[in-house]
Amino acid sequence: MEREITRKVDNKTILDKFVEDFVQVVEKYCKYIIVLGFVAIAHGRSRGTEDIDMIIERISKDQFINLHNSLINSSFECVQSEKPEEIYNDYLIKGDSIRYTRAGINMAPPEMELKLAKDELDDYQISTRQKFPFTDLDVYFSSIEMNIAFKEELLKSDKDLEDAKHLRIIYREDLNEEEINKIKEKIKKLRLKK
Repeated sequence: MEREITRKVDNKTILDKFVEDFVQVVEKYCKYIIVLGFVAIAHGRSRGTEDIDMIIERISKDQFINLHNSLINSSFECVQSEKPEEIYNDYLIKGDSIRYTRAGINMAPPEMELKLAKDELDDYQISTRQKFPFTDLDVYFSSIEMNIAFKEELLKSDKDLEDAKHLRIIYREDLNEEEINKIKEKIKKLRLKK
């Protein structure tokens, strides 16, 4: 039996549609990127996920309140709180992520896990963001090199290493290994403190 989240509607999965609908709201207020597992899934890797990871540029509390209210008006809800000031002060500013689901779905997947950019590495990811025609999605992703570097250098789970391998196969003729190594060095410096 096909999982509900992978069922296709208008040639898109429920996960794809959720991402595109969410992004349509976010991009009115700030720059963003989709990162991690969904990048590999969007490129055809068969693996389960019920959440999508998004990093947005650092924005002020007032900008976030406007973004949050627009998400609410577009039938999304925040899992942590209904109060945007509380969400911003108690979660986002402290470096924690927040989660949004479709309103009225009783916290069922999919979920968007959203966090603010936290350092120059996240700023770099956002500044080098890309859309990939291969995915058939109108959303910005962090670069393939960025995804490979994070999965191979920082995350390193079996699932992440398989994601990196999958992306390496798809983009084997277009990969910039020098860029991957540069990003890995930044990861060591900023995230691993080596």
